Amino acid sequence: MGSSRFSLPVSSSASSPVSSSASSPAFPSDVVGQLRRAGCVFAEDEAALIFSVARDDGHVGAMVEQRVRGLPLEQVVGFAEFCGLRVGVEAGVFVPRRRTEFLVRHALEVLPAQGVVLDLCCGSGALGLAVAAGGAAGEVHAADIDPVAVACARRNLAGVGGQVYVSDLYAGVPARLRGRVDVLVVNAPYVPSGEIGLLPPEAREYEPLIALDGGGDGVEVQRRVAAQAHAWLAPAGRLLIETSERQAERTVRAMVDGGLVARVEGCDELGATVVIGTAPPTV
Repeated sequence: MGSSRFSLPVSSSASSPVSSSASSPAFPSDVVGQLRRAGCVFAEDEAALIFSVARDDGHVGAMVEQRVRGLPLEQVVGFAEFCGLRVGVEAGVFVPRRRTEFLVRHALEVLPAQGVVLDLCCGSGALGLAVAAGGAAGEVHAADIDPVAVACARRNLAGVGGQVYVSDLYAGVPARLRGRVDVLVVNAPYVPSGEIGLLPPEAREYEPLIALDGGGDGVEVQRRVAAQAHAWLAPAGRLLIETSERQAERTVRAMVDGGLVARVEGCDELGATVVIGTAPPTV
């Protein structure tokens, strides 16, 4: 099953009433045993998190059963830790990864005061929420083709006044945003179709294929995003796309073909690669 995407051990931000200390557990050892036998590397910490959100013993049992079946821990407990926030997730919704915090960091560096943020392929809305929480966004918009993800994103972005649309990329985004987007953040699927089978089971079995499959070379959706981005960006706007190190060159080419000047930023610590595109100044 592998390790959780949560920051482990469980942090104080989780408001956990139990300790994750292996020497003095505050939960039955059989729960830890079940999780460990299922392949959970951080079984004690996962048990602590489950107990911290459980309503009663029955709820504990149900969550442990889901986790043992292979459901991602974030979907089991109902949230993911991302940029210091609890982002609501549910079954069938893509779980935000810690590496994507690197994209948020760069988005905040270029977000102007009262700027307009658009999160395409938004999934849970984690990117839009984190940018809004960490900056001074004036408007937050998000879009996804999956109605389940849109419903989840609407709940997450309600507190920041975010608007979320069921949309195949830009198709359902209000036309009034054309030429006004200051920061366009995108975590489009970028796993090549032929490599989906190599993903961990908790991803390929419990997250939507449409949020993972990036086409033959993994960059097909990114190309569609980049091709139209110029029309939606404000004069000093930026397009930020998460990609992989080996695909960064293709992502750069997609942005250049879309009329943008592109640069690559990487973070070894998070294993993250982001390509940032800017419209060239008009002469």
